[in-house]
Amino acid sequence: MQQSFININVHLDANKVPEQITWSASDTSADSFKKAKAMMLSFWDGAEKNALRIDLWTKDMMVDEMADFFYQTLMTMAESYHRATKNDEMTNDMKKFAKDFYRKFSEQQMKQNKL
Repeated sequence: MQQSFININVHLDANKVPEQITWSASDTSADSFKKAKAMMLSFWDGAEKNALRIDLWTKDMMVDEMADFFYQTLMTMAESYHRATKNDEMTNDMKKFAKDFYRKFSEQQMKQNKL
């Protein structure tokens, strides 16, 4: 049986706040660890019927970057859901929510910048 590995390293400060996140995967062409400012990792526990998650972000992750990260994650989740279910209506609803989320965030940022 073939195996693939994903390695994630989280470097913490003295208060256990992530300062740096790096990762590598065995099935990529990258030779070294890549840096990331945030990560979301989810597992489905079929026996317990619940999702197990790890959400981390570094202290230098900016609010606008977090909004971009969530928007892109929501859009890719919609695509994954579509590949798994072929449910166009639900996929479109998820994408609409993601677009509305990002639009509202952008409007809030514009208001804050005018103050």
